Amino acid sequence: MFARIYGAATLGLNGHVIAVETDISNGLPSFDLVGLAATSVKEAKERVRAAVKNSGYEFPMRRLTVNLAPADLKKDTAGLDLSLAVTILVSSGQIPEEACENCLFLGELALDGRIRPVNGILPMVLEGAAQGMKTVFVSRDNAAEALLCPDLTVYGVGTLCDVAGHLTGEKVLEAARAALPDPDLPDYDVDFSEVQGQAEAKRVLEIAAAGGHNVLMIGPPGSGKTMLAKRIPTILPPMNEAEALEVTKIYSVAGLLGKGRLLQQRPFRSPHHTISMAGLVGGGSIPKPGEVTLSHHGVLFLDELPEFPRSVLEVLRQPLEDGVVHIARVQAALSYPSRFVLVAAMNPCPCGRYGFDEGCICSESEIRRYTHKISGPLLDRIDLHVRVERPAYQELITRRKAESSAAIRSRVLSARHRQQERLAPYGCTCNAHMGHREIRATCQLTEAAQQLLREAFDVLRLSARSYDRIIKVSQTIADLAKEPVIAKEHVAEAISYRNKMQQP
Repeated sequence: MFARIYGAATLGLNGHVIAVETDISNGLPSFDLVGLAATSVKEAKERVRAAVKNSGYEFPMRRLTVNLAPADLKKDTAGLDLSLAVTILVSSGQIPEEACENCLFLGELALDGRIRPVNGILPMVLEGAAQGMKTVFVSRDNAAEALLCPDLTVYGVGTLCDVAGHLTGEKVLEAARAALPDPDLPDYDVDFSEVQGQAEAKRVLEIAAAGGHNVLMIGPPGSGKTMLAKRIPTILPPMNEAEALEVTKIYSVAGLLGKGRLLQQRPFRSPHHTISMAGLVGGGSIPKPGEVTLSHHGVLFLDELPEFPRSVLEVLRQPLEDGVVHIARVQAALSYPSRFVLVAAMNPCPCGRYGFDEGCICSESEIRRYTHKISGPLLDRIDLHVRVERPAYQELITRRKAESSAAIRSRVLSARHRQQERLAPYGCTCNAHMGHREIRATCQLTEAAQQLLREAFDVLRLSARSYDRIIKVSQTIADLAKEPVIAKEHVAEAISYRNKMQQP
């Protein structure tokens, strides 16, 4: 007897509905699984066989052939276990086929028939809903995540017996219900009011948040660079629904979603400097998302920037420029989004004192070797450079509270609103995303600002990329000042934040 049931798998960040076709015919008992299945799927044969038996159902002792369609798509997930078990029970006549119409079955089976959660539920159910599915059966631990798709009836089930009992009508299950929505603005356990002094660094981070610009902080150890970086998400605008859904899909595929709720906080990723290229941009035989993708719509913080291998840092060029990373492997070629704010921190030299204290013990060659670990093209892609001085003693002991993240965020939101109105026809959301065409069409400079920029271009020997990035930062400064055009003082401030890497 032939039966067709639907499961799903993920490839990259996209879900794919998989038709699980089963045919039972006369012949010697066998279980053949075809359809470009990876090892994790091929091993499902024994899990499914044991789960069906231990759940009290009969496993057919005849020639059993299972096909996973489309056959040209690599299937690498244990989430097809449940659909395999259900299609065998349907084809053997133990479950009526009409009860499974427009149903999606997602879950890994234990040997005793329990259903375990799997990664990537959200993109799979979204694709299932797009293809006309009406109902989805998932593990109880995946139910909250599946409910993020409002177009499907979700059943959170514990065992294979629960699924079969519901489909045969013996024990009808109650559909899962969504929990109360999270508040619009996420709560953070850090705030800029805790940072005393550092007025210039705070100003630079406000500009970065307002325009989506990349930042490099240079300062001695203990000056507060990491403390400042961890508070950047608190002044970024809250994610809209589309951004939150996109970030949630990424974390679902990566297995980092946790409770299965829609993510409201912007991501903040801080990988260690021993990370590999594959860990940073993604990789594997079937590429998985890396840190640049996990930072999408959020912040990627690289502390002790020169300690990262130069080969690892160089792979950041494309994600910083294009907002997407392309990974090609033998089995798959995928593209992952990587639109993030890069925040990097470094010491000026190996001992951390050069240019800040008189006690630097590093030689000129050591300083040059240390700073040359960061290439010019990478520095050129970082819009804002700021020197972070050690705070003064009086700033540390003062009882006057510094400006809060809420106050800074209100100015950032106002500047972002001006940008969105101006850039809406071009599909951009902030100044950092503008290309040369958008800059020429939307950025208006006064004659004095143009003259200053012309002089800086010749004196500083700026590249075309640096020229565009200075205008982008100048436009953000003008937006924060609520000015309709870019004035001379805006360009002057933007130029002052260019490369501050001192050389001996």
